[in-house]
Amino acid sequence: MDEKMDDSRTTPKKGIERRDFIQGLATLPILGLFTLSWLNKTIHDRPKNLGKSQRAIPEDLSDINVAFLGTGEQGYIILNACLKIPGLRFKAVCDIWESYNQKRAAQVLKKYKHEMNTYLDYREMLSKEKDLDAVIIATPDFWHADHTVACLEANLHVYCEKEMSNTLEGARRMVEAARRTGKLLQIGHQRRSNPRYLHCYNNLIKNAGILGRITAVNGQWNRAVQPDIGWPKKHVIDSATLKKYGYESMNQFRNWRWYRGLGGGPIVDLGSHQIDIFNWFLETQPKSVLASGGTDYYSKDTHEWYDTVLAIYEYETKQGVVRANYQTLTTNSSEGYFENFLGDQGTLHISESANRGGVYREPTAPQWDKWVSLGYLSAPEKVTQQITTRAVLDVRETIGPDRHDIPITFNDPYHLPHLENFFNAVRGLDKLNCPHDIGYETAVTVLKVNDAVEEARRLDFDPKEFRI
Repeated sequence: MDEKMDDSRTTPKKGIERRDFIQGLATLPILGLFTLSWLNKTIHDRPKNLGKSQRAIPEDLSDINVAFLGTGEQGYIILNACLKIPGLRFKAVCDIWESYNQKRAAQVLKKYKHEMNTYLDYREMLSKEKDLDAVIIATPDFWHADHTVACLEANLHVYCEKEMSNTLEGARRMVEAARRTGKLLQIGHQRRSNPRYLHCYNNLIKNAGILGRITAVNGQWNRAVQPDIGWPKKHVIDSATLKKYGYESMNQFRNWRWYRGLGGGPIVDLGSHQIDIFNWFLETQPKSVLASGGTDYYSKDTHEWYDTVLAIYEYETKQGVVRANYQTLTTNSSEGYFENFLGDQGTLHISESANRGGVYREPTAPQWDKWVSLGYLSAPEKVTQQITTRAVLDVRETIGPDRHDIPITFNDPYHLPHLENFFNAVRGLDKLNCPHDIGYETAVTVLKVNDAVEEARRLDFDPKEFRI
């Protein structure tokens, strides 16, 4: 695992190589003309066409040579998003499921005229591929640290799927390697680059303060009962290969998220996406977490992690205490996944799902006409009260708030803007939206939920825990 990579890739070459040109671009100042920069405009310099998602794509200065490490279901989704980004040239694919994942990814890339080599072992790939610029890592969580550190030390920029690691020790190694090598490390919390989320954070919360003082947050990811993931019987990986790469069986290989030591269970696999948004929008990390959970439905022989988790975080913000509750269920899909931010003047309801979301003004809050005129919100839609048998409201009820749409449309693949942000940063044209330090803060926040369930008590965070 720790053997050194071939350092011949650092040998000087004659002339100015394409790789050197891209490396040089990374030292240029940020130009401020590229991906999503329009979202950072001030209220008094509102851009035109605010209601449209406009991600500027830089001119193709030079191809970026990319390797793909881990082409399972999640990796395949990311790979297809990458095919929409100009200027990428895939040179290598690595996956231990040679006859299925690896073959499928190679066939897709060849269809799009990418000439690449295929590998079973990442160490062989790094020792043989001499002209790579970046790698995308979408392997199981327990491999993230080893894969990321090796790729960074091989002088490659890295895009690593979330969760950063299934252990804080692994996440620390990744941060330290990024700092030591000076290479870029983007963690795949893709909402950080989503135009709707950026609009809500930059314009609605920071600039306009539409919600007033945020007092509570709630979020969830509920998912229906699902059988374990199977596999084509003619594509079984031999037991020696499975064991070499950390798996006891094909079932464990295909369902690694449920196993301790491999993944972190649904609270990490699903919840980290949204708990990351709690930290981002509240601009701080939590003080404590209290959680309850268990393997209540599935067999504990094959589902070692909790299938149901309810967690409550306490945050201390500049405006005061915020309590945030989060749940992940894998036994019922009611209302899917979303995040709600509740303030004394309004509520933001948002989801990565493009057909959900809205902003609700509290009846006692000032009118939002100014923000509607500036294009931050759509015109209000009155939410009518359902009154059937009485002429007046009960004294304990409140009048339904006005509803405003979030005026940003986004129907592209969810991962696309985050990948664009990464490759623009490789070119020196943008800053990472989720660099290693932010990814580490989220890992600390999320991984402690499982500890809180295990100890059946409130756990406090030491502010030093979020820093390396």
